[in-house]
Amino acid sequence: MDNTSFPASDDAMVIIGAGLTGATAAATLREEGFTGPVVLVGAEGQAPYLRPPLSKGFLAGKESEESLLPYPEKWYAENDVELLTSDEAVSVDPTARTVALSSGRSLSYGRLLLATGAVPRQLNVPGTDLQGVYYFRTKTDSQRLHSELAGGGRHLVLIGSGWIGMEVAATARELGNEVTLLGLEEVPMSAAIGPRLGTVFMDRHREAGVHFRLPASAKEIRGDDAGRVTAVVTDAGETLSADLVVIAIGVVPQTALAEEAGLTIGNGIQVDSGLRTSAKGIFAAGDVASALHPVTGQYARSEHWANAISGGKVAAQSMLGRDAVLDDIPYFYTDQFDLGMEYSGYGALAKDADVVVRGSLEDREFVAFWLREDRVVAGMNVNVWDVQEEIQDLIRSGKAVDRAVLTDPDSDLKTA
Repeated sequence: MDNTSFPASDDAMVIIGAGLTGATAAATLREEGFTGPVVLVGAEGQAPYLRPPLSKGFLAGKESEESLLPYPEKWYAENDVELLTSDEAVSVDPTARTVALSSGRSLSYGRLLLATGAVPRQLNVPGTDLQGVYYFRTKTDSQRLHSELAGGGRHLVLIGSGWIGMEVAATARELGNEVTLLGLEEVPMSAAIGPRLGTVFMDRHREAGVHFRLPASAKEIRGDDAGRVTAVVTDAGETLSADLVVIAIGVVPQTALAEEAGLTIGNGIQVDSGLRTSAKGIFAAGDVASALHPVTGQYARSEHWANAISGGKVAAQSMLGRDAVLDDIPYFYTDQFDLGMEYSGYGALAKDADVVVRGSLEDREFVAFWLREDRVVAGMNVNVWDVQEEIQDLIRSGKAVDRAVLTDPDSDLKTA
C-alpha cells in the first residue's frame, strides 16, 4: 500500500462518488493547497448532500433542500472542482491510471478516491415492485415518501427495525399516519445498543401509537389489480393492511468497481488506517471503505455522516502524501419524537461489554457507558447534552474508571 509520493500539481485527483465523503475530500484538497485538477464524479444527478436529515427533518418537511448541502452548488465552480453529477464510472484501470465513464469519457488520474458509498439491501420476497413500495436511501426517495405521508391518514408498514426504520417510523407518525414496524430483533436497534436501551426507544414509539411486530419478517407484499400495494403478509401468517411500505433492512457497500479493478475486498474495500487500498494510487473512504482502525486493530465499516467527513479529510491528506490516519472514535446520532441521542464508541469492543447508566432510563434522560475491564469503550447520551467531549475523552484515555463516579449524575465525568 505504497501511495506516499506527493503528486505533481498537474496530476489529476479523481473522486468517484459525489456524496459527503467525496465533497469533503475535494474541499480538503483545495484547503491544503492542491492546485491541480480535481474531478468529482457522481451518477445521482444531484450536488453532494447530507443524508441524516432525509429520515428526519427533511422527510417531515421541516428542512429545505438548501439545508442539505455541505457546500453551495456554486462552490465547486468557484474552487475549480469539476463536478459531474450525471455520469457514472464504469471501470477503473489501475495500471493505466484511468477511469472510464458511462458518457464515453476517460479520466486520467494521479490519485483516485473511491467514495462509492452503499445501496439499500434488497428484500427477496414477492411484491417489492408494487407501486407504493419504497427503499430509502436518496434525497429523491425522501421527497417521494414525503409526498405520500405529508397529508397523514396512510397505513405505513416499515420493514426493518434499525436506525432508519425507527426514524422513518417516528417521522411518519408525527405526520399523522398509522405505522406498523417489522424487524428480526425482539427489540429495535438491539444489535447496536442492546435490548435494555433499545426498549427505551420502543416504549416511546408505542406511546406515540407505533405498532410493532417483533421478531417478524415479510413473507409477501400484496397489491391490487392496478399494481398498488395493499398489504404485507408476515412469516407468522398475519396480513397487515398497507397503503405504503418502506424497506429499510440495511445497505450493501458498492464495491463492483474495486472488485473488477482487482482491489482487496472484505466487507467493503479494504484499506489501511490512511485509507490506502491494495492498489498504488487508489484510496477509499466513507460507507464503502473497510478501514483498519489503529485502536481496535480491526477492519470495520462505518455508515454514519461523521465518518464520511473524517474519512474524506484523511483520504485527501493521504492522497497528498501526508501522514494521515483515520483514528476518530465512531460517532452517530438520532432524533425520534422527543428523544435525542448521541453515541460515540467502538462497536466491536462494545459487543458483550458491561453497560452502566448515569441518570434515569424511566425519565429518558441518561448516559449509558459500555465498559470492558472498567475501561469505557462506548458512551451514549439520551436527552442529556454537552457530554460528548467527556465521553470521547474517557474512551480515548483507555484508563480504568471508577464506576461509582461514572454512574453518579452529581459527579464530574472528568474525575471518573
